[in-house]
Amino acid sequence: MGLIAVLLFSVLFIILGTTKLKMHPFLVLLLASYLAGALAGLPAGDIAASISTGFGNIMAYIGIVIILGTIIGTILEKSNAAIKLADLVLKLVGKRYPALAMSIIGYLVSIPVFCDSAYIILSSLKKSIRQKTGKPSVALSIALATGLYAAHTFVPPTPGPIAAAGNLGLEDQLGLVILFGLGVALVAMFTGYFWASFTGKHYTVAEDTEEIPAATQEKLQLPSGVKALSPIVVPIFLIAFRSVATYPSLPLGQGVLYEILNFAGQPVNALLIGLFLSFLLFPKFDRETLTGWIGEGIVAAAPILLITGAGGAFGTILKETHIGETLGNLLAGYQLGIFLPFLIAAVFKTAQGSSTVALVATSALIAPLLGSIGLDSLYGKVLAVMATGAGAMTISHANDSFFWVVTQFSGMDVKTGYRTHTTATLLQGVVSMAFIYLLSLIFI
Repeated sequence: MGLIAVLLFSVLFIILGTTKLKMHPFLVLLLASYLAGALAGLPAGDIAASISTGFGNIMAYIGIVIILGTIIGTILEKSNAAIKLADLVLKLVGKRYPALAMSIIGYLVSIPVFCDSAYIILSSLKKSIRQKTGKPSVALSIALATGLYAAHTFVPPTPGPIAAAGNLGLEDQLGLVILFGLGVALVAMFTGYFWASFTGKHYTVAEDTEEIPAATQEKLQLPSGVKALSPIVVPIFLIAFRSVATYPSLPLGQGVLYEILNFAGQPVNALLIGLFLSFLLFPKFDRETLTGWIGEGIVAAAPILLITGAGGAFGTILKETHIGETLGNLLAGYQLGIFLPFLIAAVFKTAQGSSTVALVATSALIAPLLGSIGLDSLYGKVLAVMATGAGAMTISHANDSFFWVVTQFSGMDVKTGYRTHTTATLLQGVVSMAFIYLLSLIFI
């Protein structure tokens, strides 16, 4: 079977398995991994090993982060800190535009922080805002997800854009890449926001039918703003400061401050510090809080871990089939100008799931082609990075860990996830690319 047919058949199996057959996503993803490997002709003895490797790699990357983030979210809810956070956000933007608030928060946070980690950190805030405003959960979830996604593929110091800029010889022009990236990401953010507002009117999830807890209807004993914010804000700032400290030019040197930030800003360490700060929200230190609340968080994390891990296994199997490389090399033979890096990156992203891999692989592939497609000037190279970033967000689906983080933390089934989140990333990529094309008419 052709590689494109393998990809389409596997995705179709995942959709039908989780919707029509009502199978658990973990089992469907696991079976889809075996199916894709077999249809693509991978050696039978290597399929299980690749699946195990993919599951383990994604768990190594985000497993502990998911657990710690879920525990923090549980503590924020149990201590009423999430309600306090919602109050603070709504005072800033007003109750009429909570989805826009989530988009803006996502846009800012995702510049230094990976989407997956940031969504987990902010999911309890999103849920609390839904309870405070009554706005559709899908609208808030997609607004947050697309806001996070917007800057993730365009703005250094996120690793993907930095690597792409380096591959295209822009190490000394990162400021220009950041400037263009912020503008393009803003277009992507508003695209996601408008789509989120639309989907909120047409789709519902279990969270929308939940009754607002009775406790929120009466006068509550709420924690201080500092205590409520610190478990979320401190990890985000630590991750951001680490991005600055480990910047290629090492602006803070390599002394004690560098070592501290490099350690504390690693997502696992930052979330652990956030967990310790959340302990300040405990009404008392006893079995109920130290065991009960934390235990509830761990239980809530279990299905998310399994599904995310199975998504990593599926993505690894697709990488082993070299679907992305095959289609990328095929497209490279056409004279498509600024659209070439977009299409190649979109193929890589759709085939193997990782935006960072799509950015790195595409930029390496097109680097020797820049002259032939008219992008070898300074602005041409910068816009090539932007076009690659637009492709690297097109599209997020079942082989992307972010897809599973968004759907599982938002209570969406796979069908709704494809109709809302996946479609949103398609629209973001296409609209961003259209804007990048307009920029190319001005600057190239």
